[in-house]
Amino acid sequence: MHVSMARHKEFDRDKALDAAIGVFCQHGYEGSSTHALLNAMKISRQSMYDTFGDKRSLYLQALKRYNTDSILSIIADMKDSEHPLDALEAALLAFASRPFSEASRGCLGVSAICEFGRTDADVSNLTDGASAMLGKAIVMLLEEGQRKGQLSAEVDPEVATQFLGATLSGMKVSARNGASPETQRAIARLAIRSLR
Repeated sequence: MHVSMARHKEFDRDKALDAAIGVFCQHGYEGSSTHALLNAMKISRQSMYDTFGDKRSLYLQALKRYNTDSILSIIADMKDSEHPLDALEAALLAFASRPFSEASRGCLGVSAICEFGRTDADVSNLTDGASAMLGKAIVMLLEEGQRKGQLSAEVDPEVATQFLGATLSGMKVSARNGASPETQRAIARLAIRSLR
């Protein structure tokens, strides 16, 4: 009896997903044709369906991966410091200093919110989860800053977290619109200065 071996995939799933993220960042969900996705991913239509499912399923996987990687990168930039506000500023400055090629392609998370708002429960769950993960990390730093007397007792850490989240989203949109790293860094410093 002949047993056929499963054929190995002829592409790197992570690289293909990264390519899809690039297309979705540039064009959004509706603006990304399956043809453009397949060309960027360098895979066949059947490989896409076999590995990722349909375009919507691919988009949700791309959004989840993008959000997770993006949030973990920002949290990693909040290095341990005796000065929590300095750690937050360092994270914002690192974000502002990204290479132009990365900054100008746009943020898939912001794009998803702009394109779908609250109309798609799956997209909302992914964006809400990413916001909650980042928000928790920021609140913890702000509360620590208050305990150490670096942040005014009058500042509500939850509200300040919303402010910093809105600032970060604005920076992402500004970068997509061509704002320079210098401008982005000035915004980051001003945002942190407003909390001191």
